[in-house]
Amino acid sequence: MATSPQYTPPPPLKGGALVLGTLSVSLAVFMNVLDSSIANVAIPTISGDLGVSIDEGTWVITSFAAANAISIPLTGWLTQRVGAVRLFVTSIMLFVLASWMCGLAPTLPILLAARVLQGLVAGPMVPLSQSLLLGAYPKSKSSFALALWGMTAVVAPVAGPALGGWITDAYKWPWIFYINIPVGLIAAGLTMSIYRTRETPTRKLPIDGVGLALLVTWVAAFQIMLDKGKDLDWFASPVIITLGIIAAVAFAYFVIWELNNDHPVVDLRLFGRRNFFGGTIAISIGYGVFFGNLVLLPQWLQQYLGYRSIDSGLSTAPIGIFAVILMPLIGRFLPSMDARKVATASFVCFAGVFWLRSRYNLEVDQWTVILPTLLQGIPTAMFFVPLTVLLLSGLPPERIPAAAGLSSFVRVFCGAIGTSVATTAWNNRTIVHHAQLTEHATPYSPWLQQSFNNISSLLGLNQEQTTGMIERNITAQAAMLGINDIFWISAVIFIVIIPLIWIIKPSKGGAGSAEAAGAH
Repeated sequence: MATSPQYTPPPPLKGGALVLGTLSVSLAVFMNVLDSSIANVAIPTISGDLGVSIDEGTWVITSFAAANAISIPLTGWLTQRVGAVRLFVTSIMLFVLASWMCGLAPTLPILLAARVLQGLVAGPMVPLSQSLLLGAYPKSKSSFALALWGMTAVVAPVAGPALGGWITDAYKWPWIFYINIPVGLIAAGLTMSIYRTRETPTRKLPIDGVGLALLVTWVAAFQIMLDKGKDLDWFASPVIITLGIIAAVAFAYFVIWELNNDHPVVDLRLFGRRNFFGGTIAISIGYGVFFGNLVLLPQWLQQYLGYRSIDSGLSTAPIGIFAVILMPLIGRFLPSMDARKVATASFVCFAGVFWLRSRYNLEVDQWTVILPTLLQGIPTAMFFVPLTVLLLSGLPPERIPAAAGLSSFVRVFCGAIGTSVATTAWNNRTIVHHAQLTEHATPYSPWLQQSFNNISSLLGLNQEQTTGMIERNITAQAAMLGINDIFWISAVIFIVIIPLIWIIKPSKGGAGSAEAAGAH
């Protein structure tokens, strides 16, 4: 938030007010981030109930993420128009309303419209939560404040699949949205009671209407292109080509316009700072890979291993165990550590986790599925906080909210891209492996004849039934090989982007210390 010279920030909160203030902000962030993943395991159920394919059902996830990314850059302008606290509470209340609309949606188009609204109103919540939380703690405790924020932001997408699976199996999928209503009302009430005297000053600034229109145009065109590409055979389709051209042209004009505007909707000049550039690109690519895999794994478990929604959700939940235990410790000791080394260790561990997953097969037991997920909590705890500290370090206080908003925009948008790319890549690799497997499945293949005879005699199936079972087995095998490819590529990506961390120059007073992020 830009502040006037006469504005003096209020003193840090103390005692019970600090506890309740932290709880209120954390609840809002948890609710917001939870909705980015809670629908993951419910996609097959939602798709079936609404009569659409699973690929179309995935738009429930990507539409929210894309809309969320579009609205995040408006946080700075809206904050100066209405005030940080009022904007934060308003966002929470509108999010509650949009969640109620999602639960009532009778068709996919209506559900997608409600999800877009939900994503739009959720945009200011994450950057404002960071700003409010840092303002509530002493500068010396800023690392701990960021650790609490990071713990909430990490645990929420992990808890989402488990909670979503339980709700989907025990009740009905609309309740994955209805649960936001009581949580949001409590968060809004607590926030207003604790922070109402800490409102920021307001002033009227011109809105960059052209920049906003270009932003919406290229983000929407690019996301629709990714979501519809597989169905329309990518660039063999005039629709996809048109969307690609619109996205490219709008993005080019957007960059030129924003760099030459006195009041840009997105301050792209921040990318001229090496710390912000390296930290933002690293955290965004890493989050895109992380979130894309978080979407794929439950779908594979349900479609090909026969897991129920709750079982697939519980298989991804253990990531939160180490994340919750280690993240406060990371926040406490980070000021005395080189945050670049911590982030590098995180990326190496992520690569190891995805390599373990790339060795899955169709006979994999649940413990083998859970183990990499459990271990993933370790790099997750070392991921968000150090990189957030690094990308904000060295910035003057008036630029921190804009930097946090822009970083959140890029990260959330990469999460949407990661979901679309991972889903498409899995489908493409599955098709390739299916073609390779069927090349060997000829009437003259000894293994095929033996399998055919064994299945027919053991199960008493006729020729048509036996052929169908073999085809299903080949499809499942191809899907397994395809998702293994995605896991292996994900491991490679985490190793390849490590140099981005090391272009960052630690600020004075510590190697990328959290105090630098909070005090500068």
